[in-house]
Amino acid sequence: MHHKLPEIRLASVLGWNRVRITSGLVLAVGIAAVSTASILIRYAQVEASSLAIATYRMTVASIVLVPVASHRHREELRTMGMASWGLAAGSGVFLALHFATWVTSLEYTTVASSVVLVATSPLWVAIVAWVLLRERLTRRVIFGLGFALSGAIVIGLSDTMQKTGPAPLLGNALALTGALMVAGYWLIGRRLRANLSLVPYAAITYGTAAIVLLVATVVARQPLIGYESIIYLWLLLLGLVPQLIGHSSFNWALARLPATFVAVATLGEPIGSTVLAYFLLGETPTVLKMLGAMLIFAGIVLTLVSQSNVASNRASR
Repeated sequence: MHHKLPEIRLASVLGWNRVRITSGLVLAVGIAAVSTASILIRYAQVEASSLAIATYRMTVASIVLVPVASHRHREELRTMGMASWGLAAGSGVFLALHFATWVTSLEYTTVASSVVLVATSPLWVAIVAWVLLRERLTRRVIFGLGFALSGAIVIGLSDTMQKTGPAPLLGNALALTGALMVAGYWLIGRRLRANLSLVPYAAITYGTAAIVLLVATVVARQPLIGYESIIYLWLLLLGLVPQLIGHSSFNWALARLPATFVAVATLGEPIGSTVLAYFLLGETPTVLKMLGAMLIFAGIVLTLVSQSNVASNRASR
């Protein structure tokens, strides 16, 4: 028996390492998938409006998820209280506003500026949690906010000096608004996901977002049909690749890796999108813009690490 103990421990260690390697690979696939979003949006914007693009993205994802949730999670959906349904629907409204503003931002500014600024959502989560939930702002979070604000100013100056895009300051403002809207989505999700499975939650929020965006598109009199065939391909890929494959990969990895590691790893999305934009769209980020991006990334990492430490301290009490 004594000779088997090292073998058992070795098998356990190897098994854990295998899980981590697999999770890391899945996470890498997720980052690669979501990095395509801004490129696919730009391709679709040749004919489709931003509202229509956002509508297609959430509708395609909903068409896949809603039947799965209805079939496999029927009992969980049936026993959900009205408060949970209301919160999930509210989360979907925030998600709709996020995509409406962020997708539109790509009409006016560069991919690099848009994806970096929309990635500041963890900072907005910290601010909203401080204002509404009375969660304490640690010194690291304050420094993180300072770094990110400095980075946003630097990116804004770079875009103004280089005159990138039709209206870069408007595009940057829309991207930041998108980050704020998705912060509301994350905050509600953080509360609901404690008692609700991922698929039902995603199905309700995605479905609500699709309905809200569809209504907005119709009210704004933006066409949803009449495009060239290639545009429908970009719209379909947008719903399947970055939305379903990308976000599903993050959620799968989140169950097996530390949340802070996954959150920091998702900063690979702006990097991937910027690289793709360089090769596919001919957008070259300036040195000033890269400096601003590094400041924002530093601020986000500081904030995420601080939030992780606060959560760990609460759990150990």
